[in-house]
Amino acid sequence: MPERIGLVEALGLTPFDKTAREVALALGGDSSTPKTRFGLSSLRNFHPRLGAALWLGRKPSGRRVPVTNLYNYRQPPPELGWSVRVTDVRDFRGGRNTYDSHNGTDFAIPPGTSVVAAAPGTVLRVSSEYHRGGRKILIDHGHGLVTSYNHLSRPLVQPGQRLRRGEPIALSGYSGLDALVGFPWAPPHVHFNVWLDGVYVDPFTPLDRDEPSLWRRHNDPVPALPGDLDDDDVPPSDWDDDAMARAVKACVHPATVAQIEQAPSAEERAGALLMHLAYFPTRFRREGLGEGFSLFCRVHPREPRLDLPFSHGDYDGVVFLPR
Repeated sequence: MPERIGLVEALGLTPFDKTAREVALALGGDSSTPKTRFGLSSLRNFHPRLGAALWLGRKPSGRRVPVTNLYNYRQPPPELGWSVRVTDVRDFRGGRNTYDSHNGTDFAIPPGTSVVAAAPGTVLRVSSEYHRGGRKILIDHGHGLVTSYNHLSRPLVQPGQRLRRGEPIALSGYSGLDALVGFPWAPPHVHFNVWLDGVYVDPFTPLDRDEPSLWRRHNDPVPALPGDLDDDDVPPSDWDDDAMARAVKACVHPATVAQIEQAPSAEERAGALLMHLAYFPTRFRREGLGEGFSLFCRVHPREPRLDLPFSHGDYDGVVFLPR
């Protein structure tokens, strides 16, 4: 059962001054960050009946996690700004269960639900960017594979911490700007990102492609079972120190540079760089990064390594909402 948490914590509203500044940045933008784009089609992201039930702590789909949005294979250029409109979209099944700039998978669950590591790994970063995903955790699984868990209410881990498969890392919520705008009609959820070699990828594999899914159970993810929890084999990461230095030099946002350079460890520096490059790409000069830029020393293949990031005591699998 979900743990009872307060609405302020679930929405990640504190500290209020930081929240207010980041809301203003999302809506108005600045010299290096385009403003968020939305319109009438954005209302398609609301699911009033599902949202109300989840906010009340109910699970309308029982032991199946509703997937409200999938990865969009037709994302607009980041220079146009983050778009929550539904214009040119296509998910891995060839449908429209997504929106323009959506780069992950949304798992709709009641606030206070236990969120777990999708695979063994090391915590790279624990942070909160209210205008981009709220409270979040980044985990390095080695061999170029990194996952992030967004819209959390209460992180339970620290940077540098080693994790087993299925180990609890946070309580869910719906922290972030989109919850503030859509409450209570937008369902609380975990926005789950996956990067391979620092590039956003879909853990599901398109039905018309002959490539492996990143889920251990192909396109039907399930939670890790008790016998899997002792799986602690984390391949070493091969971060490219020269590439990281080049990325810092290419950053045009002084506050971002300061945050990266103040990271207390090499792993946290890599986590800060990955987060900022992914969530705020327009703060980095493309010509400064170079063609085919990567934070890793080599290219890594897609391999089935991930499980559903929730406990087997709470869920058995997923269900895709029609759209």
